[in-house]
Amino acid sequence: MSSIVRPTPAQKTRRLIVLAATLFAIAVNYGINALGWGQSPAEFSRDSDENLRVATYAFAIWGPIFIGLLIYAIRQVLPQTGESDLIRRMGWPSVLALLGIGWWTVAAAVDAEVVTIVLIFGALSVLLIPLIRNAALIRGLGRFERDRMAVIWPLSALAGWLTVASPVNLLTVATGNGDLPADVPAVVWSLLAVAGVTLLALWVTERTRTLAYPLPVSWGLVGVFVAEQERNPTLAFAALAAAGVVLVGAVILAFGLRRGVERDDATVPG
Repeated sequence: MSSIVRPTPAQKTRRLIVLAATLFAIAVNYGINALGWGQSPAEFSRDSDENLRVATYAFAIWGPIFIGLLIYAIRQVLPQTGESDLIRRMGWPSVLALLGIGWWTVAAAVDAEVVTIVLIFGALSVLLIPLIRNAALIRGLGRFERDRMAVIWPLSALAGWLTVASPVNLLTVATGNGDLPADVPAVVWSLLAVAGVTLLALWVTERTRTLAYPLPVSWGLVGVFVAEQERNPTLAFAALAAAGVVLVGAVILAFGLRRGVERDDATVPG
């Protein structure tokens, strides 16, 4: 259960930094789009996307993700919100991830390709590592417990979308720069990326039993299917099959395992 312990001054400062980082990420994303300065994230992904691409509509997922992140950040600065283990453990990782996606938007706008790779994989890593390390604690939360809905869901959704966006970013840059080995067909790299994303999504879901992570992954894979149907049917239908595997597997993993086992396991230190 969530703690009712009042946050210390240092913890209140961390919470304000979480809110500031969230507002920074949102302001940069929508500000760059509104001002028309440089490339938007969708435009950056279309640059040299001969290998693996996602349909433009799929980037609309940033709207719900940002709403969730706002809920996550605003809740923390409310005076009635106590300091729970998950708020404490995910606080600084979320700051790093939010700063990462904010600066990623800037790097994409100015076409700083290598920087975008470092930032997007870094943002994904700083979220996934603490989510996995605290998997037992997360599994022990009730389905509608506040820390699950207002901490784990927003951060897991962000991590899920970054799980798809990271390899797309990498292959986009590598293809445009001619860095991929010429003796390996381009579709092989794309298929490997789809397979890797699928396996990672199922593994993280098995550990955390949280649907918020695999849903954006499945959404992104469907976006690959939509974008690649005419150009590369093999990749398109492989992505569609992977989206189905992730979705069905995630539902089974999240709801098909005995809650009693989950709660017993939750006593393991995270």
